[in-house]
Amino acid sequence: QVQLVESGGGLVQPGGSLRLSCAASGITLNSYNIGWFRQAPGKEREGVSCITSSYGSTYYGDSVKGRFTISRDNAKNTVYLEMNRLKPEDTAVYYCAAVMTVFCGLDEYEYPYWGQGTQVTVSS
Repeated sequence: QVQLVESGGGLVQPGGSLRLSCAASGITLNSYNIGWFRQAPGKEREGVSCITSSYGSTYYGDSVKGRFTISRDNAKNTVYLEMNRLKPEDTAVYYCAAVMTVFCGLDEYEYPYWGQGTQVTVSS
């Protein structure tokens, strides 16, 4: 049974940082592309970043490019999302998702496996 568990969310002031984790069980993460998505209240789910299984290639949405960094630790079967210079508009529930494909993308419909999400709130 595939299970993805996000952690690391919380309340942070504008300009601050957080690191989210996505821990997997039931699959070996280095065989899957992993995406991070977020959904703010009243808004559609948005693709944030993804990392490929094969070469660790990374991709970012325009709204987070230069501020967020995705990485993976295969020994820990965990993918991370380092978020810096956070803004109030980054407030959302953040989800990680997994798919076994060649290329990763930021379309949520590509991903069959999802975590339950972790809340990130950026506020002073």
